[in-house]
Amino acid sequence: MASYDIRPLQLHILKILQAVDKVCQEHNLRYYLWAGTMLGAVRHKGFIPWDDDMDIAMPRKDYDTLMAHAHEWLPKPFEAVCAETDPNYPGPFGKIQDASTTLIEREHINYIGGLYIDVFPLDGVCANKLLQRLNFARYEFWKRVIYYIHRDPFKHGKDLSAVVPLLCQKLFTNHYVQQKMRRIMMHYDYDKCDLIADYDDGKNGIINKAVLGQPTPIKFEDITFMGVEHFDTYLATKYGDYMTIPKHDEQRQHDFHYLDYQLPYRQYDDQRANMKG
Repeated sequence: MASYDIRPLQLHILKILQAVDKVCQEHNLRYYLWAGTMLGAVRHKGFIPWDDDMDIAMPRKDYDTLMAHAHEWLPKPFEAVCAETDPNYPGPFGKIQDASTTLIEREHINYIGGLYIDVFPLDGVCANKLLQRLNFARYEFWKRVIYYIHRDPFKHGKDLSAVVPLLCQKLFTNHYVQQKMRRIMMHYDYDKCDLIADYDDGKNGIINKAVLGQPTPIKFEDITFMGVEHFDTYLATKYGDYMTIPKHDEQRQHDFHYLDYQLPYRQYDDQRANMKG
């Protein structure tokens, strides 16, 4: 479990989602509460008590529009970060973060940002099962390469475990791998497919687009956001018996490596020895 008080973190990132919701309403962008955030809205009417992040998902066109214009539309200190806006960004999906804070998710990953909410693009998936498996296998391969590019190669010591990360860092650039992953995700047009997925959720996250329906108002911490229209089908597909509280040892959270609510991340002096250039 996390070594810090989760509730202040939850309330902080809730403000980020409120800003994103306002922008989406003003510019007619579709978004859905997603994953544990959608589950929290239904089961807890807000945050899952041990959850320390928030997730939304957006159809690809809406996602790309938000990422391209967030610097104009979002109030300071909030900002969008993704592979298209930051050449060093390590993920295949974007975040809206608070630039007045500092957050290091993992000790051995070289990216520093602020407190955030995750924003997942939703892309089309073909109906052919074999092509599905091939496309998701390619995605998972490059996702692993991205991880090694940004990981301290000596996390497990200066032995054979460092070979693969060092090789990935020598052979590939972040930009090259991000472009490969974007082409894989966008290979099938969202608007022309009956099946869609947040690719980061893997093949098991494929759902019929009709399940999403129209963004549907739902209360979260007594604030109205937009959720999945047919949430029961979505949550049952993703979590099974989703109304049952998991056992204590199955309650997952990040337990972030470093968190500072007062320090802008661009002012953070990174003293991690293996992250020095």
